[in-house]
Amino acid sequence: MAQKSSIPKGTRDFSPMEMVRRNYIFDTIKEVFQKYGYLPIETPAMENLNTLLGKYGEEGDRLLFKVLNSGDFLKKIRNSDLEEGNAARTATKISEKGLRYDLTVPFARYVVQHRNDISFPFKRYQIQPVWRADRPQKGRYREFYQCDIDVIGSNSLFNETELIRVIDEVFSKLGINISIKLNNRKILSGIATVINAPEKLTDITTAIDKLDKIGLEKVYAELEAKGIEKEKIDILNPIITLEGSNTNKLKTLKSIFKENEEGSKGVEELETVLNNLEDIDIKANIEIDQALARGLNYYTGAIIEVKADDISIGSICGGGRYDNLTGIFGMPGISGVGVSFGADRIYDVLEETNSFPAQTESTSKIMITNFGDKEALFALKVLVELHKQDIKAELYPDNTKIQKQMKYANNKSIPYVLMMGEEEIKTGIYTLKNMETGAQNKLKLSQIINLLNA
Repeated sequence: MAQKSSIPKGTRDFSPMEMVRRNYIFDTIKEVFQKYGYLPIETPAMENLNTLLGKYGEEGDRLLFKVLNSGDFLKKIRNSDLEEGNAARTATKISEKGLRYDLTVPFARYVVQHRNDISFPFKRYQIQPVWRADRPQKGRYREFYQCDIDVIGSNSLFNETELIRVIDEVFSKLGINISIKLNNRKILSGIATVINAPEKLTDITTAIDKLDKIGLEKVYAELEAKGIEKEKIDILNPIITLEGSNTNKLKTLKSIFKENEEGSKGVEELETVLNNLEDIDIKANIEIDQALARGLNYYTGAIIEVKADDISIGSICGGGRYDNLTGIFGMPGISGVGVSFGADRIYDVLEETNSFPAQTESTSKIMITNFGDKEALFALKVLVELHKQDIKAELYPDNTKIQKQMKYANNKSIPYVLMMGEEEIKTGIYTLKNMETGAQNKLKLSQIINLLNA
């Protein structure tokens, strides 16, 4: 019996139609990136494991896909290693490489490795797949594309302002209504200090980052499980649940942090970014979310997250500022900020809201029918003329029933079919069928070209 073919959970095949739609997303994002002066780079799918480990927090490390060493990958393993049961330590002995978890850490490694070839501030974009050993579910995959944009080598908060403008323009072009949530890592550090638990910052941010997913009660239960006393959680409660306008939130946060330098600095940076955007026409709703953490340990300043307004699917874009990510690789003091667009979730939003534009539905604008060898040879010359005009066109390759040819065009959502038999070839007047309306018109080739280029 033949083996049943399948692919790993959390991965997907993409049909031609899906790829046309995905390329529409990539092209739209890339166009905006380039408009703002960002340049493309690529990095390998695999990185050395020591490049990746320790950059995403404990939960992130667990989600790294590790690549077994070539050959006898067990040669460094002793029986005592297996008896010890330390999976993480054993993994580093049988795996020296891992699939990249995101594009930001490889970017930091790239900057350090190529520092002599880079002019700072360095503005780059990167559109490539990443891998996470997460539990597959709707909107969450083990292999997915990220579209990253970063500027590194600049401390200016105008970079955060520009990134928000990029986010707003990308989703405006894609026709997705969004809300942009903003926070600052210094505010989270200030919160940990206010409740007198600065050493618990990672535990606090990891827990409150799950607020939207598991709710307030379970967040508090997780904090208690991490050893944070109930009295401190009670102090935390009014900060996490703070509501109202951005102005009111800033006012309250200033009051909370009046004796806390780091928290005050975070509020000041947040206020500066909002002030920079005040006279700019931003279509998205911008909201301060003082509980926003995004769970990554390398953020040091602004934290940004984007949600779709019309569908519940989790964040579709997010990022923030990292002041010393390159320092891990031996190049300290280089600040960067960036965001990542989740192409797969964006696809799901556009599909569920039926928002893909009609022009992404077909690869060709016109198909020429095939009525036989003589007619096909003539049609080939017409096809060449259409291609010279940069019109997407194709010739049906086989001389078969016209119904089958029409069905092919219909299945591919090709809007026009050009029919040329012996009479049409003789007169130079061709029959053009509109596949949507069913209307047929007799036209010269020049008229057809004008119609298709309109």
